[in-house]
Amino acid sequence: MSFLNWSVLPDIAAFTLLICAFASTARRHYSPSARAWLIGWLMIALHFAALLFVKFKGFPGILGVTISSIALVSAGELFKTSIIPFRKESSSRWMTVMLLAVNALYIALLTTSIEPAWILNVAATLIGIGPLAIALASLRRVNCAVRWATVTQNIALMVFLLVFQHRPGNGGDLALNAVMFIVYLGCSINFLFAYRRATAGAFITIAGFMAWASVFVVGNWLFYDFPQLHIEAEVWNLPKYLVAVGMILLLLESQIEDNKYLALHDPLTGLPNRRLFEDRMNSALERSRRNGTQMALLVIDLDRFKLINDTLGHHVGDLVLQHVGSTFSERVRRSDTVSRTGGDEFSVILEETTNREEAENVGTSLRQLLEPPLDLGDCEVQIGASIGIAIFPEDAADAESLCIAADHRMYEEKNNNRRLNQDVPPAKRKYLPH
Repeated sequence: MSFLNWSVLPDIAAFTLLICAFASTARRHYSPSARAWLIGWLMIALHFAALLFVKFKGFPGILGVTISSIALVSAGELFKTSIIPFRKESSSRWMTVMLLAVNALYIALLTTSIEPAWILNVAATLIGIGPLAIALASLRRVNCAVRWATVTQNIALMVFLLVFQHRPGNGGDLALNAVMFIVYLGCSINFLFAYRRATAGAFITIAGFMAWASVFVVGNWLFYDFPQLHIEAEVWNLPKYLVAVGMILLLLESQIEDNKYLALHDPLTGLPNRRLFEDRMNSALERSRRNGTQMALLVIDLDRFKLINDTLGHHVGDLVLQHVGSTFSERVRRSDTVSRTGGDEFSVILEETTNREEAENVGTSLRQLLEPPLDLGDCEVQIGASIGIAIFPEDAADAESLCIAADHRMYEEKNNNRRLNQDVPPAKRKYLPH
């Protein structure tokens, strides 16, 4: 027990608390990235736990150094690949698995001083050639700067290792620190690509990874060139805490962004809700007044939607609403707004409409999009739409009056449609073979 490295116990305790805080924050915003980050921090905890045994002589001490180093570099690889934009692509998974395996193999060979020396050369070569081979094999599917940055870093690392790893005296330390430096430098670069925003979380995380990478260069330099200079281990661990705090802030910032989005958008269709619709309506009216132009409001109510809900269930009704929302969004211009303002009611703001005829043409095209029966797999539904159109400033001069005018015309058309379509079945169940 006297050989245990008790100096790492404060770090183990501190990181245990940080991991608990991270897990609690990630639980409210769980994502593949957050899961990879949590696993990475568990690897950091394993790194500190293995450091307890590095003062043992012989095999236990070597095993402690090996596990500690592999856990540290594996955590970096998980952080680095967690935020790439194409991480679901199969080649990205192969790249991650390959880098984890090759780095672990190289560190195990390096720390245990396996002979003959050519085995270490082969492992070092795989560190550079492996990512290049995967990148070239998947070039048609994935070709972006982040991947080629990783390939370039690993090729540079391969060259460095082949040149310096067998250097007498400090070759092994140079090689191990070079692996760590490249991995955490890659983390900083990948997070810089992924989080191009001026937020505290992004800045602290990117700066923390850069500082973490520099530790392996500065620490090695001070150890060999200024051996009389003693710096406490806690100083070298500060970048780890910085990154942990930065990642927690990133999760909290994402939660805030999600809450803002949910406050202004319909969760079923993803369209602007009534609150955002009213804001955009007022903005569109203000622009029309300022520019002396017209704008149009279309209020659209789905016909026979209640019957579909009652006969086939709310799940089918939700599918209908999602289909209508995406269909309308694809039809209008990007400068226009499609929103879900009620249960089965949609509203469309057409900016800079030149006349009523243009607005009516848009309304007719939206109505025609709903005329064909909608195939939902095990059933077909026949829906229609009643549309009311109001023009600013011809029909009303403010938002409330414009909505009232459009609603009034929509209900007039709905009553006419109800008389015309009262014998049309809203849905037909399709019996599919089992």
